Amino acid sequence: MKRTFLFSLLTAKLLSTALKVTKLSGGTSIIGKIVLKLCPDFLTHANKYIETKINVTGTNGKTTTSGLISHLLQNSGFSVINNALGANMIQGVVNAIAVQLNPLKYPSPINCIFQVMKDRYPYDYSVIESDEAFLEVIYDKFEADYLLVTNLFRDQLDRYGELATTKRFIQNGINKGINRKGEKPVLILNADDPLVASFEGGSKHIFYGVENVEYKEGIEPSESKTEEAFNCPCGRPLNYEKKFYAQQGHYYCECGYKRPEPKYKAYVTLYKDYSVLNVNYEYYEVPLVGLFNAYNALGAIALCRELGMDSKEIQKNLKTFKVAFGRSEVKYLNGKRTLIQLIKNPIGANEVLKTVDLNSNLLIIINDNYADGRDVSWLWDAEFEGLNNIKKEIVVSGSRANDMALRLKYAGVGVNNIKVIADIEKAVEYVGKSADNNITILPTYTALLKLNKMKSLKKG
Repeated sequence: MKRTFLFSLLTAKLLSTALKVTKLSGGTSIIGKIVLKLCPDFLTHANKYIETKINVTGTNGKTTTSGLISHLLQNSGFSVINNALGANMIQGVVNAIAVQLNPLKYPSPINCIFQVMKDRYPYDYSVIESDEAFLEVIYDKFEADYLLVTNLFRDQLDRYGELATTKRFIQNGINKGINRKGEKPVLILNADDPLVASFEGGSKHIFYGVENVEYKEGIEPSESKTEEAFNCPCGRPLNYEKKFYAQQGHYYCECGYKRPEPKYKAYVTLYKDYSVLNVNYEYYEVPLVGLFNAYNALGAIALCRELGMDSKEIQKNLKTFKVAFGRSEVKYLNGKRTLIQLIKNPIGANEVLKTVDLNSNLLIIINDNYADGRDVSWLWDAEFEGLNNIKKEIVVSGSRANDMALRLKYAGVGVNNIKVIADIEKAVEYVGKSADNNITILPTYTALLKLNKMKSLKKG
């Protein structure tokens, strides 16, 4: 082992401890930047610590899906490294691995002599959420055993451009990825998304998809006007037998191209606070709201079943899953139940907006930092018209609070019902004091990070 690698690991531990004590930073990427300065080949050296590497990418659902997989594996007794806070660019990935790796577990020749009959690798799995544009960079150094792709929607046009660019980023990563045996990664793909289902390469393609959706407890399916167009490879527009949301559904073309047959088929029943998935005649209760989270859970179930996990073990452990901060997480602000749901692009925002309690007190926080995407034109594609029946005041905050206020005005929300408080901490304080009921907060990514540091938001 190179001395620089060991030194970078020890440095990461010291910095992590210092940041926790001083609370100067959440430490999701800064340690990774320093580690890469000290040891540019850090990921290459880290490979020998971990037996099986799992990556999750796609536009929406990466953090929840990777969190579900990690939770299921850890609760089945496996050791797992996961970038749980969602920092998914190269620095964030290195940050998570460097902080969690134990340098004393390094598989030295002496250790291997004693461990060979037990377990050669100190860690069974890594479950790494990967930014679409950085997947190729990660796979340049890090081995690839499994890659799960959730969906592809327009997102951060200033970084990704249109969908063809995002798809190319991921395809380049698949082309680069290889495991220690020299094999391409196993691809776990959402069959209902024609963009995702069309990825090439990989040692195997395992598809998952939704067969039908049933709505309970008064929940009504809503048609989305925001859709992603995708033509068949032959050039014709795709037809749909069923469409669940955006471009996701059962598609086909006159030329014979169609949705691939999923190995893992789900019949989904949606309730207000959870969903039930009948996957290949086995029932899984998922403590998450919305169809988008049902897809996330289905992807996680498919991957874990491919790893050989028992369905009963998955069923038991799914019920205890706690979402990552801001992904349909419930906290309390001044004693009031507060649901926090990340929004960052039109399709994802539309699905979140469908779940918003119109009787709650609403705070929307829009930032335009690099990690959010500088281009906030997506606000005009998201269907905020669904909020025009809210009788209560809607508070808007963040660096683009005025843009959000203007969007709400044109969505039909009364001007007197919109209050602008650009400072996020002051906005949270105001809502906490003025709210007469439950609170819903819809933040972009960097706003979410700021919320995560606020002591006023407490766990239930």
